Amino acid sequence: MRRIPATIVTGFLGAGKTSLVRHLIGAATGYRLAIIVNEFGELGIDRELLIGCGDETCDDDDIVELANGCLCCTVADDFLPTLTKLIERPAPPDHILIETSGLALPKPLVQAFAWPEIRTATTVDGVLTVIDAAALAAGRFADDPAAVAAQRAADPSVDHDNPLEEVFGDQLACADLVILNKTDLVAPDELARLKTEIAARLRPGVRLVETRDGKIAPSVALGLDAAAEDDLAARPSIHELEGEHDHDDFDSFVVTCGPVEGDAFRDRLAATIRAHDILRVKGFVALPGRDRRQIVQAVGDRIQHYFDRPWESGEPRATRLVVIGKKGLDRSAIIAELGG
Repeated sequence: MRRIPATIVTGFLGAGKTSLVRHLIGAATGYRLAIIVNEFGELGIDRELLIGCGDETCDDDDIVELANGCLCCTVADDFLPTLTKLIERPAPPDHILIETSGLALPKPLVQAFAWPEIRTATTVDGVLTVIDAAALAAGRFADDPAAVAAQRAADPSVDHDNPLEEVFGDQLACADLVILNKTDLVAPDELARLKTEIAARLRPGVRLVETRDGKIAPSVALGLDAAAEDDLAARPSIHELEGEHDHDDFDSFVVTCGPVEGDAFRDRLAATIRAHDILRVKGFVALPGRDRRQIVQAVGDRIQHYFDRPWESGEPRATRLVVIGKKGLDRSAIIAELGG
């Protein structure tokens, strides 16, 4: 019996996972793909961005959203039943893409493929870890060593754990292929430095490739044949030492308001992100007099926007944004600043 290969796409908030998956849907001709997409937050965005990809072999029913916040925390309750339904279809997919939330750890998903219920039917073809080159260059995932040393000297009892670094490190340690994305946003010498630093942290045989906008050849991303579920010992996780993984270090909430003026709103959004050190914003924006829905995505204060489709008949023309940041976000202030 042929085991259906599954690719796990991981990477921190805003790294470009959805762009990569959308590209693979359109570029992987000859594959019947099924996609499981997971989000951290109350409002599902990514499934809507993937629907209507234009590939005739990919129906809307082939894109399944698990909006439980974190696949790695709810493998038995949510992920395994969904995966089982996919592989037991009368016409099962040729390949399964699993896009995790930006805060999920990949190893618990890999471990799930060793469970007897699905081991004979599926295998992890590979774990793809997507990295935002600009965020990495800005030091988003690492502490300032000098500052940490000074804090330790002043108060040894201070907790210096960096939750962003921990999640990033786990995603990197589990990778079979590392995709350094958004390379057009960093200078060539900086890019060379990042590649050297990343390569030093990879397991032997793990390849590092550069991309823009998540555009990677299917022949590079798919067909790795890693059988990652048989190689768990080589994929260490800091959270294995703790015995439990949660997201208490992060906050997420939805801001909802009416139509907004585009340029003025984006300026206000950028200012709010900087003032509150918000990690990620994504969602749908309603503009006065426009019949199309606008997508807004922000990683830090880098904001992208584009129109994706007309508003549907009867659909409320409202602005809805997911806001994600470290624990302690001033929710009421952010909502007020964004006009919610």
